[in-house]
Amino acid sequence: MATSPTSRSKTAKQSKVHKVMKEYKEGTLKSGQGGKGGKVTSRKQAVAIAMHESGQSRY
Repeated sequence: MATSPTSRSKTAKQSKVHKVMKEYKEGTLKSGQGGKGGKVTSRKQAVAIAMHESGQSRY
């Protein structure tokens, strides 16, 4: 079974989620394209961003 070129390994996804959540805790995570939307204050929004950036979310 061949993997698609855009697929990532589980550890790569986990490390991306870890990186984004660390940014959230430090207060440096920004929302919007290019970080122009302002600082993220909601944990739920931080989780959504982490899932999106790691490729675990379809939406």
